[in-house]
Amino acid sequence: MNITVYGLLIPFLGTMLGSSCVFFMKREIKDSIQRALLGFAAGVMIAASVWSLLIPSMEMSSSLERLAFLPALTGFSLGVAFLFLLDKITPHLHAKAQKPEGPKSSVNRISRTMMLVFAVTLHNIPEGMAVGVVFASLLSGGSEISAAGALALSLGIAIQNFPEGAIISMPLRTEGNSKLRSFIYGTLSGAVEPAAAVLTILLTSFVLPFLPYLLAFAAGAMVYVVVEELLPEATREEKTDICTIGFAVGFALMMVLDIALG
Repeated sequence: MNITVYGLLIPFLGTMLGSSCVFFMKREIKDSIQRALLGFAAGVMIAASVWSLLIPSMEMSSSLERLAFLPALTGFSLGVAFLFLLDKITPHLHAKAQKPEGPKSSVNRISRTMMLVFAVTLHNIPEGMAVGVVFASLLSGGSEISAAGALALSLGIAIQNFPEGAIISMPLRTEGNSKLRSFIYGTLSGAVEPAAAVLTILLTSFVLPFLPYLLAFAAGAMVYVVVEELLPEATREEKTDICTIGFAVGFALMMVLDIALG
């Protein structure tokens, strides 16, 4: 049980630590650092999607033999489709990065702040669900996922959440918010992850038969966030070198963590 508690809180701690950077860094985050952090986060998420979600999903469906890919393919496609629909009905990250027209009124600042926090919070739900389904499988005695492997996923998402927290809190500080307020908003954006994970675990008896689909669903949602949000922001204006290096480091680190700990 202690492992489960730690596993659910580790990703949230990553967001909190990232958000705390606002207390130690300059008012504006350096562009190259932001690109490197975005690339790093993207690499971690892609590696976690493959080794911690899609591969276990197919291993759980091994009884289907050559068709073991079907639950993973179905869940992955649904995860991509779900995030695609969310992006169509809600403002997404690119829109928040744009400067508002006209003078910077307090209403505009509040609106942009709340939109940014809402968008990132929305995208954190699949990550919380990913942690939840992994630990739900662990608690149910699933042999495909070990305690170390589940913790590796939590740690990987925490590593991804660190730059995400900083990327949220620092722009909020730049917009004129206080350091404390920027930190609180950045931290709150990650609070949905343990909540989504706990809800998933509470519904274990219901979701257990669908775990292969849910793991792949979370993978599809995470991959969509990488392709739609993180990489375009990190490679804007064709400045790709630092993002590529960050991606490679993040991917390699998460791959090593998952294999070494799993």
